[in-house]
Amino acid sequence: MPATNQYDARLIYSASESDANMLWATRFFAPDPFIFIEKRGKRYLVMSDLEIDRAKSQASVDTVLAYSAFVKRLQQEGTAFPGAAQVLAAVFRDLKIKKVEVPSTFPVGLADQLRKMKIPVEARSDPFWPDRELKTKEEVRFINEALRAAESGMEAGIDAVRRSRIRRDGYLDLDGTRLTSEILKRIINTTIMARGYVPSHTIVASGNQCVDPHNQGSGPIRANTSIIMDIFPRSQATGYFGDITRTVVRGRASERLKQAYGCVEEGQKIGFRRIRHGANAFDIHQEILNYFGREGFPTGLAGGRMQGFFHGTGHGLGLDIHEAPGINMRNKNPLRAGHVVTVEPGLYYQGLGGVRLEDVVFVTKTGCRNLVHIPKILEV
Repeated sequence: MPATNQYDARLIYSASESDANMLWATRFFAPDPFIFIEKRGKRYLVMSDLEIDRAKSQASVDTVLAYSAFVKRLQQEGTAFPGAAQVLAAVFRDLKIKKVEVPSTFPVGLADQLRKMKIPVEARSDPFWPDRELKTKEEVRFINEALRAAESGMEAGIDAVRRSRIRRDGYLDLDGTRLTSEILKRIINTTIMARGYVPSHTIVASGNQCVDPHNQGSGPIRANTSIIMDIFPRSQATGYFGDITRTVVRGRASERLKQAYGCVEEGQKIGFRRIRHGANAFDIHQEILNYFGREGFPTGLAGGRMQGFFHGTGHGLGLDIHEAPGINMRNKNPLRAGHVVTVEPGLYYQGLGGVRLEDVVFVTKTGCRNLVHIPKILEV
């Protein structure tokens, strides 16, 4: 994408292992910050001697420049200890760049140094790369692969719950040991890691822990209560995420919990029916929220905390676990063919527990295609 008319070039200075904007632009993993510049559609990297040869063979850019060559030149010109700002200024002189646009996450100190050198720096709000929202066939393949890894972890977790024995005290026992959230997470995470994916903050929450949707869960797990497993592994090879959630009960779910589960399932189906090119994200979320209310599952403050359906219906998925577009109360923009989004309504109440079901869909002109294959079963 060419730079805007107002600025000569776009600049990123970050580590691609932790910055999706840099990884998307370069397709190159590096643990330390490096320099990326785009001017009139041409992409440049300025790399340390440690990374330059790997960058030349792996990065999706036009030109890779040596950071050390600029340092040497600056030292010959009289700058004893050139830093990133001085090197950037030298690169800008060579490329005839006078003003740059940077992402909102750009280091403030570096921006201040550039401005002191009379180089205008303007931060651009997200999305820095608008094209990141629309996934290519290759990106959809990467997400599909991540979803298969997530499914393998989910199957291992559900199988462990299914194999567990209900003890007389109402807790679950697996192979002679009281089953805990920690044990289930270990089973899930080791399965995922064996496939070359990195699990991070896997959620296995049960009972009232479920009422906080991002509670990772801890301690022993009881029978006859909801267990939410939310798994979002990242590929070590591509950087893309998968994201799947299932809710299960070992034993018998209460009638109210069954009703909540049925409503969440139907809420998901509303999303599947409504999601398509041109559909308004806010309207989809509002329709599901209204449906829950009509079915006797209201949302609001109760007992000093939010209960009901108080998070978004979905979010974009890619190089970030949460990226644009959101399907929520804050986004009134239309969805577009090429978006990949989660569909994950949920219901959460103290004393009942929680239910969340999450799949990932690819948005098309006429509807959406579910990329997740694993079934949904409440009682196991």
